[in-house]
Amino acid sequence: MPVNLSAKKRLVSRMTGVGIKRIKFDVDHLDDVADAITRQQIRSLITANTIRIKQIVGTSRGRAQEKKNQKKKRGMTQGSKKGRKGARVGKKEVYVTKVRSLRRRLKIAKERKEITNKNFWEIYTKIRGNTVRNIAHLRTLIEEIKTKGKD
Repeated sequence: MPVNLSAKKRLVSRMTGVGIKRIKFDVDHLDDVADAITRQQIRSLITANTIRIKQIVGTSRGRAQEKKNQKKKRGMTQGSKKGRKGARVGKKEVYVTKVRSLRRRLKIAKERKEITNKNFWEIYTKIRGNTVRNIAHLRTLIEEIKTKGKD
């Protein structure tokens, strides 16, 4: 007569943090699983491979990867491009990437104690207002602050 082990499956599911459908009991040792009451006993059964957790079967990315590689093969050199630069990469996207990189650099400068908190916020607002052109410009602003601090 088969034993109902759904409660055990629920317990193992809660312990391991996986779904009930992924838990499999070894058919030869079902009586051991039925006898296991505590979490410690269940952990020992997991290490003994009496209780197994199936791997997730996900969607294969093979076809998508192949398609991506196919697209890469097609020439995207100067002659193949259609539409001006702003049509291919929007102004907002360019601005967002620039601001993020500048803020990252500024944060690093602050962590290295190159600038004070007050100076940090001054430059931060300049970045937000699109006054800082690029990373080289940011570097010069930080250098100016350093030299002012030494004087």
